[in-house]
Amino acid sequence: MTLRGTPDGGDRQVISGGVNRATAWDRATCGRSAPFAVADIDAFDANATDLARRAAGRPIRVASKSIRVRHLLDRALAHEGFGGVMAYSLREALWLCGHGHTDLFVAYPTTDRAALGELVTDDRALEEVAIAVDSLEHVDVLRRWLPKGAPVRVVVDVDASLRIGPAHLGVRRSPIRSPRRARAVASAARRAGFRVVGLMFYDAQIAGLPDSSPAVRFVKRRSDASLRHRRGAVRAAVEEAVGPLDIVNGGGSGSLHLTGEDPALTELAAGSGLIGPTLFDGYDDFAPEPAVAFALPVVRRPAKDIVTCFSGGYIASGQAGASRVPSVHHPEGLALVGTEGAGEVQTPVRGKAARDLAIGDPVWFRHAKAGELAERVDEYLVVRGEEVLDVVPTYRGEGKNFG
Repeated sequence: MTLRGTPDGGDRQVISGGVNRATAWDRATCGRSAPFAVADIDAFDANATDLARRAAGRPIRVASKSIRVRHLLDRALAHEGFGGVMAYSLREALWLCGHGHTDLFVAYPTTDRAALGELVTDDRALEEVAIAVDSLEHVDVLRRWLPKGAPVRVVVDVDASLRIGPAHLGVRRSPIRSPRRARAVASAARRAGFRVVGLMFYDAQIAGLPDSSPAVRFVKRRSDASLRHRRGAVRAAVEEAVGPLDIVNGGGSGSLHLTGEDPALTELAAGSGLIGPTLFDGYDDFAPEPAVAFALPVVRRPAKDIVTCFSGGYIASGQAGASRVPSVHHPEGLALVGTEGAGEVQTPVRGKAARDLAIGDPVWFRHAKAGELAERVDEYLVVRGEEVLDVVPTYRGEGKNFG
C-alpha cells in the first residue's frame, strides 16, 4: 500500500505497485462466475474522505441516483461531513424513509399521484421528505391533487445554468432564474398550504463537466462568479416572503471546492464522486478512485488479438456518444472494437493482452455513470483488497426500480 498526496498536503491511500485494484479484484473473486460487479470499499471510503475535504466543512447530501445500493448509502452517511439523501423519485424517498432514513429531499418534480397520496397519509414521511417544485404550474397541480392544507415540505428548484447571449450552458431544469420569480413560486406554495423549506441550485455546467479545454474552464469560472451573486439574491427574496430556509443546496461532485465557498448555501450534494465512474476522469481538481466495476467473462476468441465477452451493453444515459459506453479497465491494453462497441449479448475487445486470456477469464470494465450500473445487476460484491467482505443487494436486487 502506498500513499498519494492530496492537494492540501494530506494523504490518500491507494493500492499501487505490483498489486493494483483490478488484480486484487481478480484474486478476491477467483472461482466466481462472471458477470458480476464489485464495490471496492477502501476506494469508496477514500473517495468519501476526499469529497469531505473538498467541501471544507460544508455538509454533503448524498445523491442516491449515483449509488442505488442501500448498503453504500448508509456507509456514505456514516462518514463525517455527510448528512441527508438527495433522492430522485418520491417513491424511492418513501421506501428509504420506511427503512429508517431521515432528511430526504426529492430533487426532481413528481407527478406520481399514488406516491403523493402515500406521502400525505404518512406522518413520519411528511416530516422527513421534501419534494421539488419549479413553477407556478407545478404548485397549482399539487394544490389540485393533494388534500387542502396538506403540510407537504417543498424546495424551490432554481435554474443554475449560465446564459451568454442566446446560449444556454447547463441542463434544462427549472424555468426560475430571478429572485422575483423564485419568490412568486415560494409565495404561491405557501398560500397553497405547503411548507417551503428550501432552495436548490444544481450547477451542472460546473459539477458535471471534466476540465477538457480552456473553453470549459472559462465556462466554469464565469458560471461560478454569476451564481455567487444570484444565489444570495434569490435566497434573500424567498426568505423575505416565507421566512428562514432549512435547505439551500448546490453543487455536485465536480464542484464542491468552488460551490462550497458560497455563503448563501447551507449544504452541497455529491454522489458520483463516491463511485468514480469514467465520466469523472479528467477533472483538474480531484481524481476519484474507481470504486465500482463489473467483470464480464470471455466466451469466444474470434481472432488472436480479439476476445469476446458475454453481455456488457451497459450504456449510460445522456447525450449518445463514445463517452457513454463502458471502458475496459483491466487487463490494460484492451479496447472495445469500434464497429461493435458494447453489445446486448456480447462485447468484443481487442489488444495484445487478449492473447493471454482464456475462455472464462474475467475482463473488468468501468461504467460511464455512477449509479446506472446498479440497474444492471442484483448485487454488488463488497471487496477489500483480495477479500470479498459481503454481498449486498442493489435497488434492483431488492425488487425496486424507480425509473
